[in-house]
Amino acid sequence: MTHKTLDFRFDLKATSEDGMFEGYGSVFNLTDYGGDIVVPGAFAESLAAHKAAGRLPAMLWQHRQSEPIGIYTSMEEDSVGLKVIGKLALKTSRGAEAHELMKMGALSGLSIGYIVRDDSWDRLTGVRTIKKADLFEVSPVTFPMNDASRISSIKSAIEEIEDLKTAEQYLRDVGMSRTEAKAFIARVKGLGQSDSDGGDMQQLIAALKGRGTAIAT
Repeated sequence: MTHKTLDFRFDLKATSEDGMFEGYGSVFNLTDYGGDIVVPGAFAESLAAHKAAGRLPAMLWQHRQSEPIGIYTSMEEDSVGLKVIGKLALKTSRGAEAHELMKMGALSGLSIGYIVRDDSWDRLTGVRTIKKADLFEVSPVTFPMNDASRISSIKSAIEEIEDLKTAEQYLRDVGMSRTEAKAFIARVKGLGQSDSDGGDMQQLIAALKGRGTAIAT
């Protein structure tokens, strides 16, 4: 099974001086750029297993396993999605950096790392519904303060995509690992109806433009 990440903006209720913050690691019934929807209850079993073991999923810096930046003190599903409350480790360089960026509004995203255990696929719309997932970590991730600038730079980069190699590089530049980038490209090609390489590239570029819009809004 493929380890995947999924990004969301989060409503930063408060960033206190002791490093506490809260937000949503996942929002239910919202189609992501890759055509996935997470439904209520998707994380229930995973959260129960974590709590039974006396721990919660990790808090990492930008999904980097070697860089934990704090802990989550609460994580539960509510009517909106996966609500989290966390405490940054302010005596670490990354934790202090994340704290300062959150207060400025420069760090305003959360991204979950998970493995799908149960899903369904709508062949007509190309949307996958995630019904059950194992949750491993929730990372604060970078979103720009100036959305207009971000949209411009993403569109400019997409215009330069000429083949699968440059498409993969684009995805890696905006935060995907090599494995995740290859999986995204393979999935988009698998959804397409074209028999030509040119058609595949058009479908891929259209998907990347949708991804850029999802990131920047």
